Amino acid sequence: MEENKNFKAGFVALIGRPNVGKSTIMNNILGTKLSIVSPKPQTTRMRILGVKHDKDAQIIFLDTPGVQKGKDLLTKVVMESAVGSMEEADVLVMIIEADKGWTKEDELILNNYIKKLNKPTILVINKIDKMQDKRLLLPLIEESSKKHDFVEIIPMSAIKGENLDRFVETLKKYLPESPPLFPEDQITDLPLRFYIAEIIREKIFHNTRQELPYSAAVEVESIEEKGNLIVINATIYVEKENHKGIIIGKKGQMLKKIGQQARQELEALLGKKVHLNLWVKVKPRWKEDIRLLKMLGYQYIS
Repeated sequence: MEENKNFKAGFVALIGRPNVGKSTIMNNILGTKLSIVSPKPQTTRMRILGVKHDKDAQIIFLDTPGVQKGKDLLTKVVMESAVGSMEEADVLVMIIEADKGWTKEDELILNNYIKKLNKPTILVINKIDKMQDKRLLLPLIEESSKKHDFVEIIPMSAIKGENLDRFVETLKKYLPESPPLFPEDQITDLPLRFYIAEIIREKIFHNTRQELPYSAAVEVESIEEKGNLIVINATIYVEKENHKGIIIGKKGQMLKKIGQQARQELEALLGKKVHLNLWVKVKPRWKEDIRLLKMLGYQYIS
């Protein structure tokens, strides 16, 4: 008991509009990829939990989906996930981009969510490496300090690792005293099927680039171990026939490329050879299908 007397543990919600770097921050702090990263918005669709273990603290990151608008059921589920993470967190971290400054969407997140929750909030000004004129950073920090009573404002370049250590140490100051909430060998609560599906989904987004809107979902139907081989069967759902054509590609080359890249990453993750079977199915309006969304792991549906 004496060992844990000054130990701290708590939940930290990473909040911001899509593509501000939430997943990159969490992945780089943990040293492993839990959240998929893509240059497109709406990559993260659910709350993803990642645990940072230190000798004096356990920081449980909640990488929330980017705050977004939309009328379909999937967007509703995504936003419930984001809001739920904010409500359960001990500390909020709002993230904006240094090269863009405060956008209208940032202001809405601040006013509609952060200010209403009345929790200690750290502002991270990410992507300082993209600023063409570093002299603009101090005025941005000053402007930010007038917008809200942030407990700390930290400039950062998550992709280059700049100020990540400072960020981690700062977070510890605002966590409650508590024994560890997760075992030392656990870094996430993600089920393996979800993790595999996210890796496949990332490869789809990287390879289809601007051709495919964010209307692809992946269901891992089975995982079977056969000695030193893991056989994975997964289905990619798209909304339109032409989207199916994009993913399959000419003579099946695109689907083959997606499968090869996903398989390589899965073998590194699982430490075994992987045989990955992928199918593509058209399911119009899958974002409105409650049964399918629950099957895909969107557990926040009410």
